[in-house]
Amino acid sequence: MAARERSVLIHPLTVRLAHWTNAVAILVMMTTGWRIYDASPFLPFTFPLWSTFGGWLGGALLWHFAAMWLLVVNGCIYLGYGIATGRFRNKLLPLTARAFVHDLRAALTLHLGHPDLSVYNAIQKLAYLGVIALLIVVVLSGLCVWKPVQFSGLSGLMGGYQGTRMVHFAAMAGIAGFAVIHVVMALLVPRSVVAMVRGTG
Repeated sequence: MAARERSVLIHPLTVRLAHWTNAVAILVMMTTGWRIYDASPFLPFTFPLWSTFGGWLGGALLWHFAAMWLLVVNGCIYLGYGIATGRFRNKLLPLTARAFVHDLRAALTLHLGHPDLSVYNAIQKLAYLGVIALLIVVVLSGLCVWKPVQFSGLSGLMGGYQGTRMVHFAAMAGIAGFAVIHVVMALLVPRSVVAMVRGTG
């Protein structure tokens, strides 16, 4: 029985490829973005050079744009697949405040289990929906920072050029926070990493 359960497909190949491609694209975008930010910081701190990628500013910009297109294309494939196959509907919905409060209490008291990796709890559902929204915001705000004249209307909604930079930075910070929690949870439940590599739990 246990062997049969382990053979159940949890993550299709398309999802696994999109997941790891996103991980690489986001890591490159984040570390090059820090290098770009350091060239013109708008907050009272900069990122240490060792945490950035791309070398000089021009190199960081080239890597940042390359990773941006990878993220956009891969993201469109992932979103299209999730919507067309009903995966998003089945995995992330329904999501209710009652279920979230219940699972949050269980998590805070260390009683939130993961017996079935194919079923997401309410905290996971909200986190995944939230990071998808943040990724959309980071791409749109990034386009506005890159082409402020062409996207002046959208940039205006974010408070102009400086406001857009702040929105872009805040979205990046939210994605970074998600990534840290995501990695920690994966280490606590190593079966989830196996499932994202092999497809089965």
